[in-house]
Amino acid sequence: MNGAEFIRRLEALAKRTGTTVRLDKRHGKGSHATLYYGARKTTVKDRKKEIGPALLSAMLRQLGLSKEDFF
Repeated sequence: MNGAEFIRRLEALAKRTGTTVRLDKRHGKGSHATLYYGARKTTVKDRKKEIGPALLSAMLRQLGLSKEDFF
């Protein structure tokens, strides 16, 4: 899964649950951006590159989600 797919899936989940999602490209260095999911946030690396399983787990944990919620 790359960064763009992660954002698309998170937006679909937010639509189902009524949670707000916002991507702030100004708060991040280089190709990184800050992704807000409700009151929580995480950093998304380059949206074209793959996200490894460990990083995906850490990002979901920062957003307060489980893999079952996300997939």
